[in-house]
Amino acid sequence: MADADFRPVVLVPVYNHERAIGAMVDAILMHPVPCLLVDDGSNAECAAVLRDLAARPDGRVTLVRLDQNQGKGGAVMAGFEAAWRAGYTHALQIDADGQHDAGCIPAFLDMAQRNPTAMVCGNPVYDASVPRARLIGRYLTHVWVWVHTLSFAVRDSMCGLRVYPLADVVPLTRAARIGPRMEFDIEILVRLVWRGVRIINIPTPVTYPSDGVSHFRVWRDNLRISWMHTRLFFGMLWRLPVLMGRKLA
Repeated sequence: MADADFRPVVLVPVYNHERAIGAMVDAILMHPVPCLLVDDGSNAECAAVLRDLAARPDGRVTLVRLDQNQGKGGAVMAGFEAAWRAGYTHALQIDADGQHDAGCIPAFLDMAQRNPTAMVCGNPVYDASVPRARLIGRYLTHVWVWVHTLSFAVRDSMCGLRVYPLADVVPLTRAARIGPRMEFDIEILVRLVWRGVRIINIPTPVTYPSDGVSHFRVWRDNLRISWMHTRLFFGMLWRLPVLMGRKLA
């Protein structure tokens, strides 16, 4: 893919991260890439911070505002549509809460440019800040993803640092009903694997900030994720001949 055909944007879904988003945007703009913020129905304080960031004189920050909270997945999918309409070919998703090192952006974009039809996913390297319960929960989800895809292609299905090839992702999100909240990161990867999109995993450091804002609701979101795994399992069953054929090939 020639340089003129590779137009990436950094996509950041934001919901009430007014304390962290300014530093994240500054870190993103250290690299020669534009930034697309999606305000997922944030409170007035956060909305004002985002408007100020989008008013930067260099014009490198674009803001999409959702009047009502749609959930992380809903915000990311709105970002896909905005990025696609603006002519971008790839969207690098990074979370707003500072878990991920924006210094990894060049390596992820370089990998995406060299493999333009692949999905580039972060494979977390955790420090001591990670809660043990999170690790256990994530591992159980990864096992289910390996079952749904009959492969180990996805090393980590929940990392919020990844590069989406929009030519594959936008048709998928328009055609399939994908969970709009915390289940989104997992489900979209499974569905991309089902469609034959190659997954490239890159190790990336992950930190859980002590003052970070988490919007994960244990009971609600775990129920959503459990229902998603149930749907995906039955979706895998009727795709079984195709998936098995790929393994044999």
